[in-house]
Amino acid sequence: MTSFGARVKDFINHPAGPRTIHFWAPTFKWGISIANIADLQRPPEKVSYPQQLAITATGLIWSRYSTQITPVNYNLLAVNVFMAITGSYQLFRKMTSENKPQPMAAPSPSS
Repeated sequence: MTSFGARVKDFINHPAGPRTIHFWAPTFKWGISIANIADLQRPPEKVSYPQQLAITATGLIWSRYSTQITPVNYNLLAVNVFMAITGSYQLFRKMTSENKPQPMAAPSPSS
């Protein structure tokens, strides 16, 4: 069993640890995912297809990439899986709101 101090030191000195861009880039990328969650409060009509397609595609592509590099970057994997899920859900919301049948207006009484 390693001590807490040794584990912290190993984390800090890891090739994808906080002394590298491989830690900070995915960490700041979480901001995009958090913003996408905040957008769940917006009406689906205001959701942008190009933006959500880009978020979903980025999430899928970089999720795969993060498993192929050495060392595997689990922070990058987690943020991109989350981006793909939130982007897909936003696209689902947008498509289902557009495909809903609109209620017909009541006919006006004729004189």
